[in-house]
Amino acid sequence: MDRATIRTLMLPGLLAKKLRSSRSIHTTSLRKFSQLNTTQVLLEPVPESPGILCLSLNRPHSKNAISMQLLKEFKYCLETIRNDNSSVFMLTPPTNLHLILGNSVRSLIIRSSQPGSFCAGADLTERRTMTTTQVQTFLLDLRTMLSLLENLPLPTIAAIDGPALGGGLEIGLACDLRIAAADVKKIGLPETRLGIIPGAGGTQRATRLLGVAKAKDLIFTGRSLNSYEAKEIAKGVGFTGLGLIDYIAEPPQTAADRAVHLALEMLPSGKAPLAIRAAKLAISRASDLALESGLDFENACYQPLLGTKDRDEALLAFKEKRLPNFKGE
Repeated sequence: MDRATIRTLMLPGLLAKKLRSSRSIHTTSLRKFSQLNTTQVLLEPVPESPGILCLSLNRPHSKNAISMQLLKEFKYCLETIRNDNSSVFMLTPPTNLHLILGNSVRSLIIRSSQPGSFCAGADLTERRTMTTTQVQTFLLDLRTMLSLLENLPLPTIAAIDGPALGGGLEIGLACDLRIAAADVKKIGLPETRLGIIPGAGGTQRATRLLGVAKAKDLIFTGRSLNSYEAKEIAKGVGFTGLGLIDYIAEPPQTAADRAVHLALEMLPSGKAPLAIRAAKLAISRASDLALESGLDFENACYQPLLGTKDRDEALLAFKEKRLPNFKGE
């Protein structure tokens, strides 16, 4: 069965007809589709940028607050990306909609499906209807989902175009890099103002990123920061951290736009995807290991790359004075 036939069988109705006449599904088409159903998480390709995939939160009327359904779909999408090496991705659990990408996923962007938004944290309206056991299960599932996100073997970027509070910021902290739009006013961990603490990794990941004192200041006060404050928060005497935010997208660029540009810098033109994955693994373990153990682990990540086709291609391209054509093999 050829790829065109598979696409036709996998995509329902008008969307399948559209795909037969186009090699990519445009984001706008998927957003229109999302308005017709209850899908709360979408996986969307970036047109003309194979290898970049966007995971879009799709609860615009609640500022993408994390409901039980959104959490379930988010976790499902991450598991699909992690487990499926054939480049065939099911977009959401409740539908029969699939997407076939021309290349394997090299970078993942977490964003909102609608402009001016990111994630306002847990759905407190839903939370009021939950039992203590359901809340505990929700937190455990959220922790599991964020660990999946953090441990994906590819670069992840949070595109923060609106409030990132509580669980929303915890999503960002689980990504490799965070970009905020210049006009974002609410970035923080306000849980202590609600009689609780960050419960899905916020106390741990913020401390590793900012240092103990800055993490305590952020969490004890529960204050909200604007994008510039979030970028500068870790600057101070005795600590040189980069802050909660790595980049700020200046108008008219959105954080999602800036995230795509950053992801493009990581694509295979001159950067081997297997090398990036190995580098992420080595860097992620650095803070957990003593230096000598870390050096041993770095070497363990380095050695397998020597036998890859990408490594041979890099040497051949250097000899021929051209850019390498990496394939992740």
